[in-house]
Amino acid sequence: MNILIIGNGGREHAIGIKIKKDNPAHELFFAKGNGGTESIGTNVSISSLREIVDFALKEKIDLTIVGSEALLMEGIVDEFEKRNLKIFGPNKAAALLEGDKAFAKIFMNEFGVRTATHKAFTQIEPAVDYVKNHSYPLVIKATGLAAGKGVFIVHSFETALTTINDLLINKIMGSAGDEIVIEEFLDGFEVSVLSVFNKKKIYPFISAKDHKKIYENEKGPNTGGMGAIAPNSLYTEEIARDFEEHVMTPTLKGLLNRDLLFSGVIFFGLMVVNKRCYLLEYNMRLGDPETQAILPLLNTNLTDVIENALKGNEIQLNWKNQHSCCVVVASKGYPDAPETGKTITGLDHINVEYTIAGAIKNGDSLITSGGRVLNVIGLGDSLDSAREKAYQSINHISFDGMYFRKDIGEIN
Repeated sequence: MNILIIGNGGREHAIGIKIKKDNPAHELFFAKGNGGTESIGTNVSISSLREIVDFALKEKIDLTIVGSEALLMEGIVDEFEKRNLKIFGPNKAAALLEGDKAFAKIFMNEFGVRTATHKAFTQIEPAVDYVKNHSYPLVIKATGLAAGKGVFIVHSFETALTTINDLLINKIMGSAGDEIVIEEFLDGFEVSVLSVFNKKKIYPFISAKDHKKIYENEKGPNTGGMGAIAPNSLYTEEIARDFEEHVMTPTLKGLLNRDLLFSGVIFFGLMVVNKRCYLLEYNMRLGDPETQAILPLLNTNLTDVIENALKGNEIQLNWKNQHSCCVVVASKGYPDAPETGKTITGLDHINVEYTIAGAIKNGDSLITSGGRVLNVIGLGDSLDSAREKAYQSINHISFDGMYFRKDIGEIN
């Protein structure tokens, strides 16, 4: 098969690694890819919807996997399907569940998906009136696409006022902040549950935990993710049953009722409070860095999973009885102003899986090109073992300004 993977981060590299392990004969193309993906496939310098459609037709691409939320919102799945090209991802209507948080909250309310109490605003005055009369902390979210950085936890009216102004007036998130959602703060622990939808049923993956904050002990600003583990040991069978009853099943009911039918991924971002699951958000593609932690534990052939989803067939998922710990190695200055152009050394001295997220090839060297540079993934029979392997391997890696959290996988 000729397979096109759209994106240029660690998630796309991880998808490619898994597909190549399962089916070495598959030919992989990445748009645009990075310095890691070119070692397992061909990087193609295309990014617009039109360029990607034309490339898929010309190169007779058998399957396309989308990692870009912007292209999903632009309707790339719809355009591919018009041309009878196979593509794994939500159509434009379903992509709104990720791309518009206000729309997602309306959907949750309509179909009884358990979530935090909330209200959406496009004007500053009613938003300020709303937060005047609330207890704190509160959560304020930009409703549009914000690369995982549009969520703000505020602890006072003054901070809430500043955040509302920054989003609605100062446009620190651009058009993503044209509308905001203000919701109650839920005090519990987070769980990521990725799943596959085959237009009929939702098939959940093993659970994961993402570490979003830049500093240890979950301090500092949100990032795209500084590391992840799988499975999440706090996510018990009892909690999983609650998720299925109060989040997954009503989501499925809504998808079928609204005719939001597609073959692709639904990512459930959960907060668990007193063993009750609340849905924080949907993402409509594989998560980053959860994908890098989860896929190495999947025994099932990933291409078969996708093919069965596209055909509407039953999906079987078989998992290794192991733990995974993925640590993100970032550039100095991330997430606000990451330094780039630094030479990475030591990757040839590690014996665990790693994915490249923000680095490009320059001759025989890898040069940093983004904030999150690479992901190091340790596997073990216990979480402690997986963590130890990941961190031991990171000790061999070096580049100027290299930064990583040292507490990924610590469960509080």
